[in-house]
Amino acid sequence: MKSVLFHDDNVEKEGAKGSFLQQNRHSLKVELDGVMYAKQGAMAAYQGDVDFSFHGGGVGRFLKKVVSGENLALMEIKGKGEVFFSDYGAEIQIIELENESLTINTPNLLAFEAGLEWDINIVRPGIQMLAAGFSNVTVKGSGMVAISSFGMPFVINVDEPTYVDTQAALAWSSTLETSLKSTFKAGALIGRGSGEAFQMQFTGKGFVVVQPSEAPRILRA
Repeated sequence: MKSVLFHDDNVEKEGAKGSFLQQNRHSLKVELDGVMYAKQGAMAAYQGDVDFSFHGGGVGRFLKKVVSGENLALMEIKGKGEVFFSDYGAEIQIIELENESLTINTPNLLAFEAGLEWDINIVRPGIQMLAAGFSNVTVKGSGMVAISSFGMPFVINVDEPTYVDTQAALAWSSTLETSLKSTFKAGALIGRGSGEAFQMQFTGKGFVVVQPSEAPRILRA
């Protein structure tokens, strides 16, 4: 049978047990041999003896979800086999942490190894217009994490105050201080606003990963 579908770039990739592999730009393959976590609904296909179950993260994280309005929904995946993940056609990036930490915008967190610690962080905007803060997830330790991006992301080195659209901030150094900045003006109420009312402010030393396209509105947290 002949088709570009069967080109080497499209056929299943092979790797060591426990490895995270880019099946292609839009798909992740995990050679599962144990336990891992992933965004609910992200599984596209699997082979082998694999079990999927809800992962709530415990009482402490549950309370943070309630306070922040966070809608992080994870599943625990365990067993032995090959599992494929995707995220509505977004591009997939794999990052290996070596006793490090990374903070990720919740909708962009796709999957991570169970050996990594994770927690929800609440960012308070300090703006009365917003009734509550919003949150993100920090993973730390040594292991693999996969994030999704709508478009190929770019990295900004932060050594002075840096501002990023709240929907474009994908991931950043956990050492950075974060807050929300408002550029809202009264003109926005009569159709003369810029359309960019709020930005995330980053200060300190580190980096920010920025996705060049905001996620489709239906997918935003």
